[in-house]
Amino acid sequence: MRSARTLDRANEWALVLLSAGLSPQVRGQGGAFLLRLPESDRERAQAALEAYERENPSRVAESAATPDPPSVLGFGVGSAWLVFFLTTGPYGAANPWFEAGRASASAILGGEAWRTVTALTLHVDVLHVLGNALLGALLVNAVGSLLGPGVGLAAVLASGIVGNGVNAALQPPFHSSVGGSTAVFGALGVLCSLAWLQRRRRGIAGRRLWLPLAAGLGLIAMVGVGGPRTDLWAHLFGFLAGAAIGPLTASRKRARPSVQLASLLLALGIVAGAWLRALATG
Repeated sequence: MRSARTLDRANEWALVLLSAGLSPQVRGQGGAFLLRLPESDRERAQAALEAYERENPSRVAESAATPDPPSVLGFGVGSAWLVFFLTTGPYGAANPWFEAGRASASAILGGEAWRTVTALTLHVDVLHVLGNALLGALLVNAVGSLLGPGVGLAAVLASGIVGNGVNAALQPPFHSSVGGSTAVFGALGVLCSLAWLQRRRRGIAGRRLWLPLAAGLGLIAMVGVGGPRTDLWAHLFGFLAGAAIGPLTASRKRARPSVQLASLLLALGIVAGAWLRALATG
């Protein structure tokens, strides 16, 4: 339907269409990024994009003059998960990484709050980590495109931490979980809440205002449920945490580079500090 020079621009258009209740797909082709939709949705999608461009003329002019630098946040997060999985290996009863870092409900409520962070970096097997790396590359990249790499990473990490914390508080004491999917669905929550906020600013009300959040919950139902090891509640709480955090990060302008750098270092420091505490305790 449309071709963009950068992934950021294609993700921006996709978010506009998501807020309109559509389901766009972004595909790379020949050095460009194509936005694809079913033929029956194309007229509606074109109207939504044209309305967005009329309401944001400065954004359109800015993008025409200087395209946004591409976001690599999602690819960085996905790659980090893959590298860490090669370090820890798969889940096993005798694996010390999982014993020290899994999100054990009883341990978290007993004061070991760092497990809400470390559990986000552990994956039970290859399929688990590949699934999160691929979906995370798309969703976390979109967050990075909208908020910048530092603020975007901090928002996604915070969503995962809060999601794991709430899940631990509401689960039986023997419950435990691992995986970055809580943060991945947190990224989805951030995106959906930003789309909701955008619609609210445009004066959209009623059921149409809530379409982005409904679309996010629908996506959880499609890809966040299934398999004996799937922790649906962690996915849902991650999404809800992201939906709450998203509006807190919203701004008319992206945060300046110094704030992005500080947020990036803070997020990385939290992950590193959590693992240092986990390994020292274990």
